[in-house]
Amino acid sequence: MADTKKTNALQKPLTPSAELAAVVGPGQLSRGEVVSKIWDYIKKNNLQNPANKREIVADDKLKPVFHGKDRVSMFEMNKHLAQHLK
Repeated sequence: MADTKKTNALQKPLTPSAELAAVVGPGQLSRGEVVSKIWDYIKKNNLQNPANKREIVADDKLKPVFHGKDRVSMFEMNKHLAQHLK
């Protein structure tokens, strides 16, 4: 019997939209890699609200990903990211 591994939803390679690729880079990435790269970008650019670390303050690159919103919660962010992955 062959041992086949199924890839789960977090490991499946997905293609980011042009807006998301501007932040995470072009090419296929897993959902987990996208979230990791987004958090790296957020921390590198100090985009967390200092008064509420669960809130992300969008800069010019993140606004198109967050559908024009200035601020999103870390939980809401995942909903927006899903809409930019195919």
